[in-house]
Amino acid sequence: MTHHWTFKPKPHPEIVKKLQKELNLSEIPATLLAQRGISDFEEAKSFFRPSLSDLHNPFLMKDMEKAVERVLQAIEKQEKILIYGDYDVDGTTSVSLMYLYLNRFTHQLGTYIPDRYTEGYGVSFQGVDYAFANGFSLIIALDCGIKDVEKVQYAGEKGIDFIICDHHRPSQVIPKAVAILNPKQTDCNYPYKELCGCGVGFKLVQALNKQMRNPFEQIQPLLDLVAVAIGADIVPVTGENRVIMHYGLQILNENPSVGLTALLGLEAKPVQMMDIVFRLAPRINSAGRIEHGMFAVKLLTESSYSQAFAKAKQIETFNSERKDLDASIVQEALNQIQTNQEEEKAATVVYAPHWHKGVIGIVASRLIETYYRPTVVFTKSGEKYAASVRSVQGFDVYEALEQCSEYIEQFGGHKYAAGLTVLPEKYPLFKEKFEKVVAETLPEELKSPKIVIDTELPLEKINPKMFNILKQFEPFGPQNMAPVFYAKNVIDTGFAKQIGKDNSHLRLTLKDFNGEKFFSAVGFNLGHKLELIKSGKPFEIVYSIEENHWNGNTSLQLKVRDIK
Repeated sequence: MTHHWTFKPKPHPEIVKKLQKELNLSEIPATLLAQRGISDFEEAKSFFRPSLSDLHNPFLMKDMEKAVERVLQAIEKQEKILIYGDYDVDGTTSVSLMYLYLNRFTHQLGTYIPDRYTEGYGVSFQGVDYAFANGFSLIIALDCGIKDVEKVQYAGEKGIDFIICDHHRPSQVIPKAVAILNPKQTDCNYPYKELCGCGVGFKLVQALNKQMRNPFEQIQPLLDLVAVAIGADIVPVTGENRVIMHYGLQILNENPSVGLTALLGLEAKPVQMMDIVFRLAPRINSAGRIEHGMFAVKLLTESSYSQAFAKAKQIETFNSERKDLDASIVQEALNQIQTNQEEEKAATVVYAPHWHKGVIGIVASRLIETYYRPTVVFTKSGEKYAASVRSVQGFDVYEALEQCSEYIEQFGGHKYAAGLTVLPEKYPLFKEKFEKVVAETLPEELKSPKIVIDTELPLEKINPKMFNILKQFEPFGPQNMAPVFYAKNVIDTGFAKQIGKDNSHLRLTLKDFNGEKFFSAVGFNLGHKLELIKSGKPFEIVYSIEENHWNGNTSLQLKVRDIK
């Protein structure tokens, strides 16, 4: 797949010079800071030294007073509270966090995760019936609820109150809940709009803690769960999320919860953002994908190490099964696209009745790796077809779905990921309309994956001092990605070779054409570029810099993203 290289706009030179002077930095780090919207010493201080004092007052969020009052009333009157959340990482960490906090004040608690297959996403009538049958008078919905108007009304008719903590886009009609905590409401003046569901739940915990005049230190240990949710839900690592991620990673490395300790196992630390994305999140998600999300909640709220390790082992089994299903369905979907000669279409829409509902989101992401375009993967779910949707960088798939709403039973999600259901007879109509909408609205420049380059950096200019400054840009994530550099006139010193089971990767030793510094480098999925490198001609690379730890030694290594 060909990648389109594009440079970030150059920041104003005066801002770069000012940062160089005020912070005693070289040009490259100062440029990177300016590109991230930092223009003076104070902003740089907040960026490099995140502080818990930078967290906003939770009572700035619309309906927070109402939510706190209702929860405290329930605790005082010993009402039964049901903590209800989605079956993904954001939902299960949210439920676990709220349970661990409220359990300090009341034992009249229950937890509920809907079954992905029999109930689907969000609040279900079955969940409300469970609450009613078991005497719960308050439901706190986390990472869901903003679109569940009918279910919240149904609960109200049964005498059950709702508090909704959500971060998904609200529709024009919102549920009649006691309180709706969602910074994306147009009339909510909360300063930071990019919290994940667990983040919104944490703001309620923070507000309750503040109202009870307890020190913040009492809730700080819960930040490891919020950090996991931020990493898994691919929300921007800016503002409050950056502060939470910074302190959450500290807790993950120093004193993680019992459940997360069991999931991390005995693998080497430090735990970083990538460990959340590639180690913790898939395992937590696998519970809801393969068996039931409650397995994840039970692990994340466990207090016994022996019990936690037994549960983690069970979840590892789910994750292995998920990987096998994922691989086989991807192959079937690719065969379907090729058989139907749909390689040239603007969007991918595929369906098979037997595909496992729990992995179709992963399958959609995998298909984008082959056919880079918005993708919808359907399977049969009861009497309907259910789908997971994934988009390409820059394209708002939620808006595209809105244009197809006449054929959709139900949908919800974000700019880049969504879920929906259609009636079987509407599937062909939806497929045709979605492909048409994407064909008409997807700009040409978004049809191939883009590598966004921060700035040019010749290999000669790389040194440990600069890298130590770059490390302080962590934690990385959306809107604060690891810096990507460009270098021209690069040559391999003759040691380039293909590596990996299928020779799909590269191991290199690179230097500037006229330079003297050598750097070990690795290029994933660049094995096919070997002949270009061995031609002896200088080439261009885009790369990032990382540490390589081997046999007790640490050295700088280049991670090559692409070669031309």
